[in-house]
Amino acid sequence: MLLKQLFDQDTWTYTYLLADPESREAVIIDPVVERVDRDLKLIAELGLELVYTLDTHVHADHVTGSGELRNRTGALSGVASVAEVACVDRNLIHGDVLRFGRYALEVRSTPGHTNGCLTFVVETSGQTLAFTGDALFIRGCGRTDFQQGDAATLYSSVHGQIFSLPEDTIVYPGHDYRGHTMSTVAEEKAHNPRLNIDITEVDFVEIMDGLNLAHPKRIHEALPANLACGLAPHDDADKAADSVVKELPANRLEDLYVGLVIDVRTHEEFEGELGHLPDAVLAPLSELRQQAAAWPRDVPVLVICRSGKRSSQGCSLLSEMGFTDVTNLMGGMMAWRDQQGVAQ
Repeated sequence: MLLKQLFDQDTWTYTYLLADPESREAVIIDPVVERVDRDLKLIAELGLELVYTLDTHVHADHVTGSGELRNRTGALSGVASVAEVACVDRNLIHGDVLRFGRYALEVRSTPGHTNGCLTFVVETSGQTLAFTGDALFIRGCGRTDFQQGDAATLYSSVHGQIFSLPEDTIVYPGHDYRGHTMSTVAEEKAHNPRLNIDITEVDFVEIMDGLNLAHPKRIHEALPANLACGLAPHDDADKAADSVVKELPANRLEDLYVGLVIDVRTHEEFEGELGHLPDAVLAPLSELRQQAAAWPRDVPVLVICRSGKRSSQGCSLLSEMGFTDVTNLMGGMMAWRDQQGVAQ
């Protein structure tokens, strides 16, 4: 597996890019909005297709780059369901599995720093990797004194969901303030001054209650921004005003003469359980601009995805490129499947 650990020096935040070298499908964890151009440049250089952009929790110290990356690549965004971030594509729960190429990223719920903290776990070549966000740092952990934090809950999460992993599991934290890059479960169980196996839950709660930390400097900016996927509220309104997309209900699909049927989902989705329309051309949203450069601009185009979100973005992109007759399939393949069920 290809793994890149990236760093934002302003907020001491680690961002992780994971990819399957064969399929080129990739996942990014905890992107920072100010570093989106850096991340996109790396993704392009490596020839990757970003399929997921994920946050371990709703951050209070930096603004996520997930929304911007989704807009610019078509990747699906994901955060914990309990965080109630309405703009994400995937509301994640404990036990979910996110696939990219040959790899499966397991979602583990590890609340305590916030009520929506997640740890992402993946195996590669017999080695387990855990991306722990703010639940577990190298020789430390995230604070528990605001944003639904609870020390006893965090203690249970770390011991039950992270320390239960194999001893040689590599721990990749969400932040580091001392120059460390990674650790292992065995090291943290032995040496973490807050959470080693000799520390009881009562001890841990007392330690966390005595920290008396100042709130993060950017909390008043970061929290509302991250509840909007890192996008300013006016961004979506401006885009809506600038781009009016024609839409076609699934029950009228047969009434429309279409020159091109373009499916902007991933390769996996195209061949997945929802299937695809017989005449559809696969052009994942991250590749749409490049493929569309060779298409005639005056041919009618119907754009399709799973639910209608990415295809709407695809319609806007094609309109910007000069296509004159672009239509979005309302509700995407899910609506089409439901309509087929009604017809039968």
